[in-house]
Amino acid sequence: MRRIFVVTSAVALLAGAGDAGAQSRWSLEAIGGAAFATETFSGADLGTGFGLEVNARYRIMPHLAVYGGWDWHHFPSDQPLAGGDLDVEDTGYAFGLRFEHPVTSRVGYWVRLGGTANHIELEDAGGDILFDSGHGMGWEAGGGVTVPIGYRLTLTPGIRYRALSRDLELGGVTSPADLRYVAVGIGIGYQF
Repeated sequence: MRRIFVVTSAVALLAGAGDAGAQSRWSLEAIGGAAFATETFSGADLGTGFGLEVNARYRIMPHLAVYGGWDWHHFPSDQPLAGGDLDVEDTGYAFGLRFEHPVTSRVGYWVRLGGTANHIELEDAGGDILFDSGHGMGWEAGGGVTVPIGYRLTLTPGIRYRALSRDLELGGVTSPADLRYVAVGIGIGYQF
């Protein structure tokens, strides 16, 4: 009888510990903000862009999580591309590792490093897609702070550097195009 009690107690403790830890292992985050190109794109200066990202994270260690999500950034062109006013969009998926550590009981910092599987689209003023580069691999690195604002909710302001190189076909000529930019945004996270 004592063995059954010990085994039952051990299983109950392990199951309870797993449930308690599982509540904060997952988190969702939505980020919005501005984006600033750090160099010309195929000879054209890009204006201040804006973007959105939605990602999910799974904590694999106390301060380390894997993340994955979808992102979109839109840049107006300050100069004509291929003889016309075209906008540039960077759309696709982001994934990688995120390290997060508390500084005080109320504020922490985060750093993330990962890859992107994005494509570049050129659109005319009407929103019609004139060119799509197809998905390719890029990379990103960033950091910021985490501030709790309520039950399981956090504000996550931060900055990220992103880079993507794809071939671009304009006027029948194919040339390499590098889209490199800094994204500054604020996110809202939810832990569960």
